[in-house]
Amino acid sequence: MDAVNRQIILAARPAGAPKESDFRLLESSIPQPGPGEALVRTLYLSVDPYMRGRMRLSASYARSLELGEVMVGGVVGRVIESHDPRVAAGEVVEAMLGWQDYAAAPAKTLRKIDPAAAPISTALYVLGMPGLTAYFGLLDICHPQPGETVLVSGAAGAVGSLVGQIAKIRRCRAIGIAGSDEKVDFITRDLGFDGGFNYNDTPDYYARLKELCPTGIDVYFDNVGGPITDAVMRLINNRARVAVCGQISQYNSEQVEMGPRWLHQLVIKQAKVEGFLVFQYADRYEEGLRQLTTWLREKRIKYREDVMVGLEHAPEAFIRMMGGKNIGKQLVKVSE
Repeated sequence: MDAVNRQIILAARPAGAPKESDFRLLESSIPQPGPGEALVRTLYLSVDPYMRGRMRLSASYARSLELGEVMVGGVVGRVIESHDPRVAAGEVVEAMLGWQDYAAAPAKTLRKIDPAAAPISTALYVLGMPGLTAYFGLLDICHPQPGETVLVSGAAGAVGSLVGQIAKIRRCRAIGIAGSDEKVDFITRDLGFDGGFNYNDTPDYYARLKELCPTGIDVYFDNVGGPITDAVMRLINNRARVAVCGQISQYNSEQVEMGPRWLHQLVIKQAKVEGFLVFQYADRYEEGLRQLTTWLREKRIKYREDVMVGLEHAPEAFIRMMGGKNIGKQLVKVSE
């Protein structure tokens, strides 16, 4: 075991896009687990868009991080020492343990991972929070029906890439919006989307959407917000369903952007828009993970991981992900 515990803390609240100076690498002593706790060594660390909101000093669904606090994040790790019979030394677990080499946590908060079922990193992706977000957000909120057109923004990211594939499993037509030609090739060639476009090379979102969705949009899974969503709302069909998962285009904004007011479309089209958090489905995680595991085993779901190596590179990985440079799930490999 290492002599010290490296931790990455929030050093400053970002103004606009986060930068590396907003983080700091510290060394501390390795924590000692108390009764009912286990000591976990980080193997893989997840970086996700929601972390940007936690860096703000503003009201949200989760409290803001304090300056000097360890950055929040999901971890897959190995139990080094346990003071609870629910987990044993050597077992692989997943939990919200933060950007650090080691963490002591209550054993009841650790989800056991079977390394024989799938690569352990999938517990932070297909078989973890992003997979569950895609599963419940699409199926429970949008209820896609065979033959319907499902549009996904942020389609090459961790959640969006799975939403489109689940839509195909449900025999829908899946269209994706992504930020590069490489990403569009990935979702159409590798993942089976029926079409897509690169928003960075598209001057008129509405015109391009009209080409790709000639019969309109029945389901929209929104990860980005902003002008893309403004264009989408002009093309929704009667009884359309919109799931608002994220608004990543707005996360670095210091002021609220003004845009077209499209709520009247909900009246005209008798459509539904619903925001959600995956945590509201916590009592059904087992159901979602069971189905996702089956689809993964049957090769009906494919995935791609974008991995940086070294805890010290977690800020770089986070900044890269927030800038849309990753394809699939952005991860940091911390140790073997």
